[in-house]
Parts: sequence; structure tokens; C-alpha cells
Amino acid sequence: MTSITIDLPDSLAQRAGGAARAMDRPLEDVITAMLEGALPSLDDVPEDMRTELVGMTWWDDATLMDAADAMLPVTQQQRMAELAGKGHASDAETQELEQLRCDYGRITLRKARALALLSVRSGKRLLAESNAA
Repeated sequence: MTSITIDLPDSLAQRAGGAARAMDRPLEDVITAMLEGALPSLDDVPEDMRTELVGMTWWDDATLMDAADAMLPVTQQQRMAELAGKGHASDAETQELEQLRCDYGRITLRKARALALLSVRSGKRLLAESNAA
């Protein structure tokens, strides 16, 4: 654990303190959770997407909602299913399938990041936790 000292605007310090009191949590836990949500781990993220995912922190809520709602176009979904179900694909088809999977993965990463940021901003979990016993 590393200790740091930062100067916060009074309004932000008050909001963080209010959130800590409302959740009956230490202020450090609240700020740590907010930073974890705002600063994604980039270890497993493709190099060319790292800047975009970090930059999403400054997107407005409407843009984040658009990213959270994004989907691979239906025609591309159908083509991906068709190629994935093919027993023997040509080299070109294999390459096309790999590109479609890559596009799907990028959309999924953006969706996950957008939902995480929206959750942090709202102070609520956007996805229900599993209550598996």
C-alpha cells in the first residue's frame, strides 16, 4: 500500500465524505473504489485500445450510454455465426472470422468500460450481483 497526499476541491471532498458516510465506509475505501473504476487495468487490453479506454473517463454520460448500448451490426453477427459454423473455411474466411471476432471484442471492451464508468458516476451497481450460494 502506498500513502499519498492530494489536494481536492472542497466540493469534491464533501461529495466523497458524503458518499463514505452514506455507505458507512472509510473515506479511503470510497476514494480507492472510485479510482479503481476510473483507472482501468490495461494489462490484457490491446495496445491500440488503451488510450481510448482511459479517455472514456472524460466522455459525457450520453456518449457512455451509446457505447454501453453498442452492438456488432446484425449482418456481421450473422456472418460471424456462418463462418464459425463452417467446417472447412478458406484462409480468407478464417481471416474474416478473426477480424469479426476482434471487432466484437472491441465493442465488448468499450461496453464494459462504459458500464463501469456509469456505475461509478451513479454510485450504484448497474448490474445486479449474483446471489449464488
